[in-house]
Amino acid sequence: MTENDLLGEGFERHRPRLRVVAYRMLGSLSEADDAVQESWLRLSRSDARAIANLHGWLTAVVARVCLDMLRARRARREVYAGSWLPEPVVTLEGGDADPEQEALLADSVGLALLVVLDALAPPERLAFVLHDMFAVPFDDIAAIVGTTPAAARQLASRARRRVRGAAQVEQTDLGVQRELVDAFLAASREGDFERLVAVLAPDVVFRIDTGGSSAAARPPITGAAAVARQILSRGTPLAPHARPATVHGAEGAVVARGSATIAVVGFTTGGGRIVEIDVITDREKLRGLTPEP
Repeated sequence: MTENDLLGEGFERHRPRLRVVAYRMLGSLSEADDAVQESWLRLSRSDARAIANLHGWLTAVVARVCLDMLRARRARREVYAGSWLPEPVVTLEGGDADPEQEALLADSVGLALLVVLDALAPPERLAFVLHDMFAVPFDDIAAIVGTTPAAARQLASRARRRVRGAAQVEQTDLGVQRELVDAFLAASREGDFERLVAVLAPDVVFRIDTGGSSAAARPPITGAAAVARQILSRGTPLAPHARPATVHGAEGAVVARGSATIAVVGFTTGGGRIVEIDVITDREKLRGLTPEP
């Protein structure tokens, strides 16, 4: 077996975890796959004898690639209209996820936290994700970012303070989540304003990611009554096409006509109410979803 064969075998063993790290860094499956592929290209051009810890080496390379991608995205985001939401990780009810998707779901942190992570500066996100989620030492993080361990610790600390607010929303168990989502969908289908408001938290937040189109973009909406009016004015015709699904490890829905996916809806619940609704209609982010009719 050649040296390249051995490297390839080692890389494939680490690929699923690298994809999880990259997705947590980027919130995009397609970009995560690009980052992982780039790490393989760099590995294939490297001297295997100089790599003492393949897992650590690959993690560092993926992190650097993700950091560059986050910085480039931040520059593009200045012209992105409306809300930006992560690419959804979805399993349809009764469907099976592939092993790599199962790995993503097992480490799922929910849409709410991913939205908060996306608001962090790229070095803060890297430091928080690598240290708090994957236990990477600050010495290693400092080498990736190009700073000192003490500064890397400060980056993670600042990120942690911003993330703490999102972490305070404790998701209810899946059974209660499904009851809330089913009640939400039933009220939406029937156009029942009062029942819809009853399942929404008073300060519920509604976001929609249309793919950056300025014509279709809408800012976040806050408040049970305002969100209920938004749902009933635009969502009632689509509600009959909603199918139960797991979205980022929580109960959600996929809206589809036949094999065409129109939207993915993620819900964050807490205190027996729905506290956040995230709707993704960006065609690029829905490209890989083709539910059976």
